[in-house]
Amino acid sequence: MFRLFLLLGALLLPHIAVAAPVRVKDLVQFDGVRGNDLVGYGLVVGLNGTGDGLRNAPFTEEIMSSLLERLGVNVTGEDFRPRNVAAVMVTATLPAFARAGGRIDVTVSAIGDAKSLLGGTLIMTPLSGADGQIYAVAQGPIIAGGVAAQGEAAEVVQGVPTSGTIPAGASVEREIDFDFRTLGTLRLALRSPDFSTAVLIEEAVNAELGGTAALMLDSGTVAIDVAATGARSPAHLIGRIENLSIEPQMRARVVVDQRSGTIVMGADVRISRVAVAQGNLTLRVEEEPVVVQPNPFSPGEAIVLPRSDAGIEEEPGVGLAEVRGGTNLSEIVAGLNALGVSPRDMIDILKSINAAGALHAEFVVQ
Repeated sequence: MFRLFLLLGALLLPHIAVAAPVRVKDLVQFDGVRGNDLVGYGLVVGLNGTGDGLRNAPFTEEIMSSLLERLGVNVTGEDFRPRNVAAVMVTATLPAFARAGGRIDVTVSAIGDAKSLLGGTLIMTPLSGADGQIYAVAQGPIIAGGVAAQGEAAEVVQGVPTSGTIPAGASVEREIDFDFRTLGTLRLALRSPDFSTAVLIEEAVNAELGGTAALMLDSGTVAIDVAATGARSPAHLIGRIENLSIEPQMRARVVVDQRSGTIVMGADVRISRVAVAQGNLTLRVEEEPVVVQPNPFSPGEAIVLPRSDAGIEEEPGVGLAEVRGGTNLSEIVAGLNALGVSPRDMIDILKSINAAGALHAEFVVQ
């Protein structure tokens, strides 16, 4: 991992202050062009004895009875305990401008105590939006994301077998009621709001359209007057400007993940001149109890005498090392690498540098 950190710094050495051009479509979201979340509650059948235990998941028995009754099978009062069915939540995203008859992918997740959905088939499940209307219907065989094996005294699980997907598993039944052609003003919402980037987008759009139709409203929004551009429709306008390239100006940021020891630095990160000393303390406690037995044929009982060995060890470290003020990412990486510490120790050092006010960037800990 530490070598990866060095490699990231080395790759960013050339042209460190110059941002790579990025298309407008990769920086913004267009007003009205978005997906809608769908959710449904269904039943998976055909499992190989890895389904819900109906005694622990009564909702599975309820939905199974309701489904069979709709199919003309009366199970009222019957006592059946199959292990090849499981209750699941089905989720999907309805893409923008999806039309009736189109197909979308769905994700299926067990909500009971099923062991695996491998080999199961989702029975027809309606998918509803936030307004309660049904927009799609899902059905089909599940591709599970893991595998599980169990014996008499051992069990092994790889991945997540209680969750899976059905590619193109839902059919769109209802379209979103939205007329994109009636938009008089097209708004571009920046995924990472920044005033400088918004100005660059405004200038690029106006240069392409040859006017002043684009106007930055705030750090996260650029509005375009569709009528002033002379475009036939908002769709034609998007097709004309979405591939324009600009060099975005992003905020300096350091992101660390304490769980994996990952460190990511942006190109604009700066560190003031600081001195750092780092070392580790190791506390060691060893227990070696001694059992004392009485003499043969003598009264008494065995006793255990505690015996402990405790100590404190301190690694010598590198003493007080100077990290010179970095004007670019390569100098910062070189200065931090001179400390010769592990990535997790590097995270602690960056925290301390940030607390000292010498790290001139947004510090994000995950």
